[in-house]
Amino acid sequence: MGGTLSYPHTDVGIPREPYQVLVLGSPSAESSEWAVSVKGLTREYTTRNFFGGVARSTWALSGVDFQVAVGELFGLIGPNGAGKTTTIKILTTLLTPTGGDATILGLDVRKDLYEIRRRIGIVFGGERGLYNRVSAVDNLRYFSDLYGVDSGVAKKRIPQLLEVVGLADRAQERVEKYSRGMKQRLHIAKALVHDPELIFLDEPTIGLDPAGARDIRNMVRELKAQGKTILLTTHYMFEAEELCQRVGVISKGKIVALDTPSDLKNMVRDISVIDLRTYGATMEYVEALRALPSVVRVVADLDSEEQSIRVQTPMGADLLPQVVAALPEGTKIIDRTIKEPTLEDAYLRLVEE
Repeated sequence: MGGTLSYPHTDVGIPREPYQVLVLGSPSAESSEWAVSVKGLTREYTTRNFFGGVARSTWALSGVDFQVAVGELFGLIGPNGAGKTTTIKILTTLLTPTGGDATILGLDVRKDLYEIRRRIGIVFGGERGLYNRVSAVDNLRYFSDLYGVDSGVAKKRIPQLLEVVGLADRAQERVEKYSRGMKQRLHIAKALVHDPELIFLDEPTIGLDPAGARDIRNMVRELKAQGKTILLTTHYMFEAEELCQRVGVISKGKIVALDTPSDLKNMVRDISVIDLRTYGATMEYVEALRALPSVVRVVADLDSEEQSIRVQTPMGADLLPQVVAALPEGTKIIDRTIKEPTLEDAYLRLVEE
């Protein structure tokens, strides 16, 4: 992919209980102006019974607080059901909050819906939101018209965007023939067609192959280099560590930590990580490792022919003899590595504690 993202600007358009948020750092920008400001944000979902009464009430957000500085690349991470997507939907005016306040570029998410939509771009993971039976060019022309982009500006901007996202040679092809990764790149072009000040990327690499995910991450870096403010949600801890200046960890509808990736990792400097690649490992072995003294946590992926097991321990390499001794018959360790803890290790501690 080539090109740069420089083009002319056009003006187109109640928590139930108190809790403590771990805030260790400060925003990278020194400006007192926030692109995103969220204070005490809540969202309740209710299910009604046959008679119209409330059958069940669930709090998806229970008092979320964070800010994103102008020009910052901010990450929001958390497990499924933690409240990431609900937060994004509220900030992009697709959902009304139950309580609290949120402003986007100084605009209220309840009162200034249309002005906010004119000034933000949104990329959701997946293939929805495009017109498959027409070309990429026609898709971008349509969305340019929706945003009120001047036709002369759009005529120059669309080819440039397609070049940037690596689709220039497939610009006239129907989108239904695109791979999932190509569609996701077109989603990014669509989000940029009106030159937004703030971009929301909700799981932009989910479901992509490694090459496609790498391309998206490179585009995110380029957007940041162009001065765009970006709020990124992701399941992938290495992605947040690689891209984001600051990260907010959300768990059960609350922000439980907020800091730079490096400072969050300092929370788990008391442990080392033993990464194992095994053959024939089962949950029996995983449970045996969890039962060992000095083992803090074991995370395992047993669904492949070769299994991946991650053991957190303050003992480091000194634990290896016990790890080997716990091997059941028929299980082999193919490779073992002692590593420093990553953002994923900090994340696991935070969401579990």
